[in-house]
Amino acid sequence: MLDPFCGCGTAIAVAERLHRRWIGIDITHLAITLIKNRLHDAFGPELSEYKMIGAPTDLAGARALARHNRHQFEWWALGLVEARPAQDKKKGADSGIDGVINFIDDKSGKAKRVVVQVKSGHVTVSQIRDLKGVLEREKAAIGAFITLAEPTAPMMKEAAAAGFYEAEFFPGQQFPRIQMLTIADLLADKSLSYPRLAPNATFKKAPRQTKGPSPEDKQNQLL
Repeated sequence: MLDPFCGCGTAIAVAERLHRRWIGIDITHLAITLIKNRLHDAFGPELSEYKMIGAPTDLAGARALARHNRHQFEWWALGLVEARPAQDKKKGADSGIDGVINFIDDKSGKAKRVVVQVKSGHVTVSQIRDLKGVLEREKAAIGAFITLAEPTAPMMKEAAAAGFYEAEFFPGQQFPRIQMLTIADLLADKSLSYPRLAPNATFKKAPRQTKGPSPEDKQNQLL
């Protein structure tokens, strides 16, 4: 099955459930991230092995994407930390928030937030100060700064001065309030640090589906 404009991945999910071979194509990295989440939520360990072609796999590819289209770079980078884009880029200013991660760390069921900024160009300590202001304004638990360039020593010092977030229901577990990760870090499988003892609430979960018998299983039944 070939879906050249796969969007939210409905046709792909159906093909996977029916044990069909499928190819999905979309122009945006945002759509690809949504489809990946949908497939993993829906099929879990039953999901067939697949390859993703066209997304950067190294720093050279990340830099090329940033030069070509910074919004696509931003959506791709947000996908690396499983963040949801904060708004439609066609609607103007982003208010200092490029993406959001929701998490739950207590019994209230109310989600806390990680606000995410993505930078593809030159970075300075003033951007970390700005992120601290956004953190206070939005009453977010943690601020994440994702950068293509290496952060400077003053940036690291400013981030460390923001202190720690302590999970309310798990005293003693502390997480830096401002965290900086480079694209190189993320490609090396480093990740943001925030409470993960409850399911990530960032994306609406696709309902779990059970795949039907494969064509080979049906043939064996007939024999």
